[in-house]
Amino acid sequence: MMTIQLPKLLRRLSPLLIAGLLGACASTPPQQDLTPNSERNALPRSWSPAPSAAEQPAATLNPAPIEAAHPVLEDSLQPGVAIDLNEVKASADLWVRLRKGFDMPELDNDGVRRAEIWYSTRPDYVQRMAERGGRYLFHIIEEVEKRGMPTELALLPFIESAFNPQAMSTAKASGMWQFVPATGRDFALKQNIFRDDRRDVLASTRAALDYLERLHKMFGGDWQLALAAYNWGQGNVQKAINRNLKAGLPTDYDNLRMPDETRYYLPKLQAVKNIVLAPEKFGLNLPAMSNHPYFLSVKLDRDIDVDLAARLAGMTVEEFKQFNPQMNKPVMLAAGSNQMLLPYDNARTFTESLTAHRGPLASWTAWTVSQTMSPAAAAKQVGMSEAQLREINKIPPRMLVKKGSTLLVPRAAHRIEDVSEHMAENGAINLAPDAPALRRVSYKAGKGDTVQSMANRYRVSPAQVAEWNKVGVKSAFKPGQTVVMYKAFAAKQVAAAKPSAAAKARKPGKTSKVSKSGVAQTGTSTRQMSKR
Repeated sequence: MMTIQLPKLLRRLSPLLIAGLLGACASTPPQQDLTPNSERNALPRSWSPAPSAAEQPAATLNPAPIEAAHPVLEDSLQPGVAIDLNEVKASADLWVRLRKGFDMPELDNDGVRRAEIWYSTRPDYVQRMAERGGRYLFHIIEEVEKRGMPTELALLPFIESAFNPQAMSTAKASGMWQFVPATGRDFALKQNIFRDDRRDVLASTRAALDYLERLHKMFGGDWQLALAAYNWGQGNVQKAINRNLKAGLPTDYDNLRMPDETRYYLPKLQAVKNIVLAPEKFGLNLPAMSNHPYFLSVKLDRDIDVDLAARLAGMTVEEFKQFNPQMNKPVMLAAGSNQMLLPYDNARTFTESLTAHRGPLASWTAWTVSQTMSPAAAAKQVGMSEAQLREINKIPPRMLVKKGSTLLVPRAAHRIEDVSEHMAENGAINLAPDAPALRRVSYKAGKGDTVQSMANRYRVSPAQVAEWNKVGVKSAFKPGQTVVMYKAFAAKQVAAAKPSAAAKARKPGKTSKVSKSGVAQTGTSTRQMSKR
């Protein structure tokens, strides 16, 4: 197979890369990364982002021989397949390949017409969405075709997220394919303090296609029902089917009772399909897309700051995150995400810059809290400000960091090792209210006692008294009625907790048991009792 010189490869890809990177986000913008200033660990000279030319398997992008000082790029996404951009199929139109794989039943109803009008009256939006999708479509089509699935499924991110891998819905669904947390965990999408694989381009695509395959099998090979279940949930679709079976009604997509959002889901997909088939019919132009990979996978052997990786690749942090949006922190952990995605020319820039780089790679590491402590104490122990510790670890006010929690902290002379695989995969932060221990005390209401008077007497807010007693803020108590209150006391008083003198003067009722933690054994949550 004939290969091409790398400079020619870059010239051919440049227009596509420039067009793709101009796409704007459809939903939530990328978060601003912190720029660490603390000490960094030096890069061992032995670290290499890819094997030498002699070691490189046939699976890799294999440009013609270059100077020995230049590293060889490796793409691990297509094992066993040599990539030659001189081939006719590589320069073919990717839209044509997509159209040839369409194999789902056609819809033709008012919902389709409505969606067609919506898209056709927003040409700028369609253009941005298509340009952004151009970064990922080749990979998705490859994966869909490997599984023998209809290529209409490659269009789903258009209607799920407008191909924005950082999109977040009000229902907490995230990523291009919009996985909610629980379903993401069901399909092995790791979600921890370091990364959220629901946003990972490769992992989320794999999970989405796994899920769609399962739904297709579950609903008897019916793609319309499978897609309804992807949007609405498999349990809801099965219940709708059971209702129709019980009523003697058909159980196909058109005859099921479902929410408007799900009813409109397939028409939107059909409308996008119709636009791809004949964009000129709707007065739209689709950006040209060539039938070859848009990005490379570059192996990550050491922890590296996100801002440094972007700089070495010749990209802004925002551009870098369009290909690596899964990062929750300003550092990529080799033991967690052991690869990064980069456009071809940026992959070349990254490997060459990294070879020449002699400075540190990562300025952050993970630290396990040995005992429950305040953020101020933790910050002092690791040598950073409390404000920075709170910001980088998302610790809200008036909370303690519990023993065993994992915090991101600056690297120092005694913290130079990369984060372990166990910590990269299982790191979590657990918080507890920073409030005095409370005990539950019961009183007998006297004549004229109200929520307001009890609040004034014991120096708490009327809202707290009302909440503790499940009454309104303006309520009055009947004489003799039990009134529940919570009072703060020191931990050393737990074993001998007694009603106060004021409580004795009012002939208090029986005091409930107090737990070892200092929180009364009651149905009211610690969070509720601790409100100030």
